[in-house]
Amino acid sequence: MFYYIYVLKSEKDGQFYTGYSKNLKERIRLHDEGKVLSTKNRRPLKLVYFEGCLNQQDATHREKYLKTSWGKRYIKNRLKNYLIG
Repeated sequence: MFYYIYVLKSEKDGQFYTGYSKNLKERIRLHDEGKVLSTKNRRPLKLVYFEGCLNQQDATHREKYLKTSWGKRYIKNRLKNYLIG
């Protein structure tokens, strides 16, 4: 089983949201339907990045890192060509 770390981009305000889930498809559906409190007013959202981890601890550590200024810089650099277009 994988645990997924994902990054959504709000098409409303252009900001990123980072989270993790063991069922990525279901979690994205919940975001899209406005059932996630932290993103319901920032819809529509687009999945722009995800990673898989083999255990929950690694996933939560990675999620916390991606929420730091270094992690945000990593995502922006990783998506550099996507964000330009």
